[in-house]
Amino acid sequence: MIYDLLFKASAETLTTIAGDPKHLGARIGFTSVLHTWGSALTHHPHVHCVVPGGGLSPDRERWIPCKRGFFLPVRVLSRLFRRLFLEKLQASHLERRLQFYGEHRELADAKHFATFLEPLRKIDWVVYAKRPFAGPEAVLAYLSRYTHRVAIANSRLIAHDERGVTFRWKDYRRKGRARYQPMTLATGEFIRRFLIHVLPSGFHRIRHYGLFASHLRRSNLNQIRQCLVQPSVHSDQTVEPAEDRPCPFVCRTCGSPMRIVETLNPRPRAPPS
Repeated sequence: MIYDLLFKASAETLTTIAGDPKHLGARIGFTSVLHTWGSALTHHPHVHCVVPGGGLSPDRERWIPCKRGFFLPVRVLSRLFRRLFLEKLQASHLERRLQFYGEHRELADAKHFATFLEPLRKIDWVVYAKRPFAGPEAVLAYLSRYTHRVAIANSRLIAHDERGVTFRWKDYRRKGRARYQPMTLATGEFIRRFLIHVLPSGFHRIRHYGLFASHLRRSNLNQIRQCLVQPSVHSDQTVEPAEDRPCPFVCRTCGSPMRIVETLNPRPRAPPS
């Protein structure tokens, strides 16, 4: 249930901020992938979202691209994500959908739970916006590499002997090659850490939202392709002057395309006299 809240809160955060005219003002689509592990097989649940750099306008007539090198403000995303996740968590507690055991048993009480959540509202939550993939092939490589494996790849396993299981992990506090260190765990501890990341049967760890939602995906993708299509210019065709060519830059406020009045060619710089 908590993993489900993680999906819902992150998806609502992205669609809300992207739809705000102060930011992108577009309806976006994206694919979310749940990871529950850190490099040392510890429990570190987080969601990776693969998002195109733009979205459809509210009237579905044009594609609105994001700024070059910038998608959405990370600080705004992190604060909305924090509020939405804690609100959904609190609502689940009020609906008695949460269960607590052992040393956490007292959190079943509403007052104790509210006290537990209060400090979480005052600290920064992490939303990390990564650089774009280098083309469609890189997107496919990422999806094929990370979406259908659990916790650890075979290539990271080094040895299994009387001491336990030795594998390679990444220490993010170090830099360079020193980041990669061997770790040996007792066989039972290695199995325990691995099984933390085996999800319940039927749980979908890859989900699609917005324009990529399954029931409308085909029509949305067709509309996006129509908005992005550019006429090809062949060698036997006369190239239109810059003034007559359609301009891909569209004003986010009024929706009108930019009209090119004149194109200035740079002058070569002369050596200093």
